Amino acid sequence: MEKYKVVVCDHIHEAGLEMLRGDEKIECIFAADEDKTKLLDIIEDADIAITRSSTDVDEKFIKAAKNMKAIVRAGVGVDNVDIDGCSKEGIIVMNVPTANTIAAVELTMAHMLSCMRMFPYSHDHLKNQRIWKREKWYGYEMKGKKLGIIGFGNIGSRVGIRANAFEMDVLAYDPYVPASKATDLGVDYTENFEDILACDIITIHTPKNKETIGMIGADEIAKMKDGVVLINCARGGLYDEDALFEGLKSKKIRFAGIDVFNKEPAINNPLLDLDNIVVSPHLGANTFESQYNIGTQAARQAIEAAKGIAFPHAFNLPIDESSIPAFVKPFLSLGQKIGFLAAQMNRAPLISVKVSGHGEIAKHLDSLSTFVTVGAMAESSGDIINYVNAEYIAAEKGVKIETETLADDKVFKNLITVKLTTDKKVITISATIYNDEVQRIVNINGFGLDVAPKGNLILFRNTDVPGVIGQVGTILAQDSVNIADFRLGRNSNSEALAVIIVDSDVSSKTLDKLSSLDACIGVDYASI
Repeated sequence: MEKYKVVVCDHIHEAGLEMLRGDEKIECIFAADEDKTKLLDIIEDADIAITRSSTDVDEKFIKAAKNMKAIVRAGVGVDNVDIDGCSKEGIIVMNVPTANTIAAVELTMAHMLSCMRMFPYSHDHLKNQRIWKREKWYGYEMKGKKLGIIGFGNIGSRVGIRANAFEMDVLAYDPYVPASKATDLGVDYTENFEDILACDIITIHTPKNKETIGMIGADEIAKMKDGVVLINCARGGLYDEDALFEGLKSKKIRFAGIDVFNKEPAINNPLLDLDNIVVSPHLGANTFESQYNIGTQAARQAIEAAKGIAFPHAFNLPIDESSIPAFVKPFLSLGQKIGFLAAQMNRAPLISVKVSGHGEIAKHLDSLSTFVTVGAMAESSGDIINYVNAEYIAAEKGVKIETETLADDKVFKNLITVKLTTDKKVITISATIYNDEVQRIVNINGFGLDVAPKGNLILFRNTDVPGVIGQVGTILAQDSVNIADFRLGRNSNSEALAVIIVDSDVSSKTLDKLSSLDACIGVDYASI
């Protein structure tokens, strides 16, 4: 009987190895202790590889893996995996995103308790310095304190449940989940980020992306209560570390509990020099239970992938040149981009995503809707959403996915339209491709345009009166924002929409200035 060869490149829990060895159709090769150069020879005829952070799935790895069907990253992060390179060779990349959920939740609570009662410092005082000085270690009770949770997904919601058990006053902020998800758990919900900044303790549980990197900086800390406590057991960089350092040094931030850092290992990080911070070396997944879950789930995914049963938590799809017409593939990429753009213009809980097609592309709406859904939900779902599980994740979140074939368009040979509906508003974007490679957005909410879907985009909607373009240009110039392209559309209601592509990120202060213009109806900012 022919067996599928699964190479375990890094150490996983023994229970995972037992699962692999116990399957009669699997040949398990344990290579975690092998030299990484020798590993390249071992994976040459492997069907599946299980890796962790010690093995880089780079160009050399991919080139050596001539028979590889899939790679299972035993953990959440895939920073050491060249996903694009794998896709080009038809290798599916999967991760294990939920195995360490409880471990991360409980570590968050541990940091919170440590900050409030200074346990690590009092422990050191007694055990290592042999000083008994009870009066030095007065802390604070968590009961009655207001906890602000940024990001109310798989981990943040469980932190909320546990904080309720401590009789805390819990407030959640997450523009991508409905308020009912919080209120059903006995947690208050806010759409105003300023409410979070007024809390006694703030903990963050978001994906790491352009929207969330540095989302707590000097300006946000300045608005917080004196003596606030900050926790980050999610991703390094969500707090601006320079601003965090200054806030702790000035005692504006009374204490911080930090498990993750911008650069790791963080053995020389200036934060370690402060005496009002509790730190740990990225221990979010470091429990025996979590490692068991990671090992067994990775093994199960490897077995299913080897047998072709399923590819759970896949990040990509193999490129099958024979099954998809050449003209379709750039439309898939375009659909994902405009789904992502629509979501950034409409940051609120999703209700539905509708994908329509004119022309030959309408025959491929099922594939197209998958890519659009991944784009539309990427900001809110982070590492969880992928091409394989997009439909499942959407259904789990109550998001309706629809497709519609429309009559041929008189102007465009092929045209796709994405209609994204949230509980706040509806965004409709149409796009096409010229000469098989030139991607263009041609309509946004009824405004005819011709815009390349890339870069940093300011979308400025205004009453169509003289002088507006000059006012917008003046504000951007004052704030040193360089305009790369400026496209204007008008509708029949005496309104105009300017899509301004700029060379750098745009601050919230600049967007506020634009919003304050008398002619302004609304301003959105997106990055593709």
